[in-house]
Amino acid sequence: MLRSISDLDDLQYYGKSVFMRVDFNVSVNDGVIGEDFRIRMAIPTIEYLAKRGAKVILASHLGRPKTRDQTKSLEPVAKRLGEILGNSRVSFVDDCIGNVVLDKIKKLALGDILVLENLRYHQEEENNDSLFSRKLADLADIYVNDAFSTSHRKHASTYGTTEYFDIRLAGFSLKKEVEYLSMIKEKPHKPFTVVVGGSKIKDKIGALENLLPKADKLLVGGAAAYTFLKAKGTKTGNSQIDEEHFAWVTKALKLYGDKILLPDDHIVSSSPTDSSFSLVKGDIPDGMIAYDIGNDTSRRYSAEVGGSGSGTVFWNGPMGMFEKGQYANGTINIAKSMALAFWRGSKTLVGGGDTLEAMKTAGVSESEVSHVSTGGGATLRFLAGDGMPGLEAIQRI
Repeated sequence: MLRSISDLDDLQYYGKSVFMRVDFNVSVNDGVIGEDFRIRMAIPTIEYLAKRGAKVILASHLGRPKTRDQTKSLEPVAKRLGEILGNSRVSFVDDCIGNVVLDKIKKLALGDILVLENLRYHQEEENNDSLFSRKLADLADIYVNDAFSTSHRKHASTYGTTEYFDIRLAGFSLKKEVEYLSMIKEKPHKPFTVVVGGSKIKDKIGALENLLPKADKLLVGGAAAYTFLKAKGTKTGNSQIDEEHFAWVTKALKLYGDKILLPDDHIVSSSPTDSSFSLVKGDIPDGMIAYDIGNDTSRRYSAEVGGSGSGTVFWNGPMGMFEKGQYANGTINIAKSMALAFWRGSKTLVGGGDTLEAMKTAGVSESEVSHVSTGGGATLRFLAGDGMPGLEAIQRI
């Protein structure tokens, strides 16, 4: 059981500095924030701490800069956070360690919020460097992790620095992630339906090995479906096939073939740049590539997802190349069916950045599903039962 910020007496926050690891790794173009979902997910924890008189110090990475790179600065993120909170108590400092940062923290009033510059401007962050970890710890009295999406990494801010704090806690967003994903991994409400799309089977194998024995149905779409279809003997044309993991797919079909649903019609074209496309049933012709599930498959999958008023549905990965309108129908229908399942009473969980973008494309809001995971790789790692150093670090005595 994770110890969360609400488990600590309010007075223990008053006048204290709190180092809060967040995931503000959002898209920034010319200083303008794109999707701010990850910023908004941290708000409840930030406000909880600020209202109890803490000085809140927010640490995050942005992208993968090799050195200082102004396009990877968190300054626009700090500005956006201030806009969301609707107050002027959010400030920014252009480093994450050192005397300038320490001086800035000393001048903060109770309830003020300081956003540190990109942690990855220092290579020591990803190397889990002990000196860098200590310098981060010197900034605060209490450690809070609210960045589930980075908790599968053994980095300084998620792992090394926790060793220097006596008080290590989970934020509200991280706690909610762990609760929902633990339910799916250990005891999902029945019937349990898993919907998997996207292109990379490799990233999903661990999670599927854990979930397939518990699932009542696995619906496969996206490029991942064509490796499964090829393993069943269906002609897949020039569609993307994961030869490296073909043996695993073949084994999964042998063990769980009765619960794995695959597309039986497809939207195809000769290339992603070819404006012409067509609907085919069964085998995919030579020279053609499938870019979306077909209309019959879309209806069949939608009925499986949205048809029940109970149980659990977990969705990871789009059904096709939804960024192009002609290949978005399957993904849009799944998103709308997830909303329908939620309103009918099912527990619905969405994981992965592409899946969130797909929801937006379909006009389905975050409030129309039970939970949207902020983690991509972290979500799949957790469901696979792999080690999560960031969680282990705040649980250790």
